[in-house]
Amino acid sequence: MSVLIDSYGWIEYFSDGELASKYARYIEAANSVEYITPSIIIYEVYKRIKSMKGEGVALKIIAHIIEHTAIVPIDSKISLNAAEISIKTNLAMADSMIKAIAEDRNAKIITSDKHFKNLPDVIFIQ
Repeated sequence: MSVLIDSYGWIEYFSDGELASKYARYIEAANSVEYITPSIIIYEVYKRIKSMKGEGVALKIIAHIIEHTAIVPIDSKISLNAAEISIKTNLAMADSMIKAIAEDRNAKIITSDKHFKNLPDVIFIQ
């Protein structure tokens, strides 16, 4: 089984949020064999970190994610599955894409995003 750290986890860890230490075990163990990152997470993390800490820090964090995880693009198969997930669960587009990739790659989602809280194959950090 693969591991997918949601945007929430990356942002929390790299911005020294109150849950950073709980994400540390996952982020510090990340490797490109077992850990995957949907490309949409690159967008979310970059946007948030840049607004909080500036472009230089944001680019370093994105480089870290790219170096330590396998980046998964969003293709038509994922898009269609994400739409089905959204219809069934009411997840927003980005969350549906993340869930679809997790299902496609048999990955556990590590997150504190309340939208994922009661979904299967989610490790909810609080």
